[in-house]
Order: sequence, then C-alpha cells, then structure tokens
Amino acid sequence: MLRIEDAVLVLIDVQGRLADVMHEKDMLFLNLQKLLRAMPLLGVPVIWMEQTPDKMGQTSAPIRDLLTGNTPIAKTTFGCCGNEQFMKRLQELGRHTVALAGIEAHVCVYQTAAQLLEKGHQVEVVADAVSSRSPVNRSIALERMQAMGARLTSVEMLIFELMQTAEHPAFRDIMRIVK
Repeated sequence: MLRIEDAVLVLIDVQGRLADVMHEKDMLFLNLQKLLRAMPLLGVPVIWMEQTPDKMGQTSAPIRDLLTGNTPIAKTTFGCCGNEQFMKRLQELGRHTVALAGIEAHVCVYQTAAQLLEKGHQVEVVADAVSSRSPVNRSIALERMQAMGARLTSVEMLIFELMQTAEHPAFRDIMRIVK
C-alpha cells in the first residue's frame, strides 16, 4: 500500500501547443486537475517540470492555475532524473514513491519512470493522467513502464489508496473533487 508520507507527484511537461494536441486532451486535463486539487489536501508534494519552456511555452493555464505556491523546474533532458534541480528536490523531500503524470507518455514520462526505477524508487504511473499525441505511443509506453516494474494506477485509485480511510480529515473535500 502507498503511504502519504512517502509519496510525491511529478507533473511532467503539460505545456503549450503540445498539450493541446494530446490524445483525449479533455479527459487528460480533467484528471490532472483532480489530481492537483487532491494532492495538497493529502499533504503530498508536487514537483512541477517544464521542458524547455522558452521554446515550448508555459504549463497550460488550467493546470498552472492549480500550482500556486509551486515553482516549475525547467529541463532540457527528456527524463527528469537528468536534471540536477529535480534530483535535488526529490532528495530534499526524502520520498521514495513517485507518482508520474503528464506528457508525453512515450518520451518524458517513460524516460523518467525508467530512470527512477533504476535509482530504486517505486514508480506509480497515473495512467489516466498521462497521454501522448497518438494512442499507440501511449499504450506502448504504459506497457514498457509496467514491464520495467512501474505500477499502473488511476487518479481515483491513487487518491483513495493514499487516503486509506473515510475517516481521513480530507475525505469530504476529496469526494467533492472526484465527483
């Protein structure tokens, strides 16, 4: 079972025009918004990544608006672990279960999952909160990540597994988010 005190969410590259051409974009954005509303209520930190924002643009407004008080980390490497700031932040948090959400599943999400697994982290890929331009690339990425040892989860599954009980102080607020 996942533990809140050991979990961190990594939001990867939901930016600019690329975000607008994701397969099932509306569902992706809805699920990302649920996830980003729930994590602060559960006390799960979010590491916010952007791929070359000077070229790709900022994180899409509906997502960026939920990240107040958080600062994006710019990267040029596809996998987040190739970024020194990311690794420093992850180390500072001292958390070993890393949930991944964002785009593109077959590039940056996949390479981040592979690198984190190689470094001994437990990786949870939030399958309904990752996408690619093509459903085939998304599907292959999910299969590859799972074959490497990442676990697939969904937004609701992750939230409720972290919460573990209806007696959690955030239960009512979480229910409003998921409904």
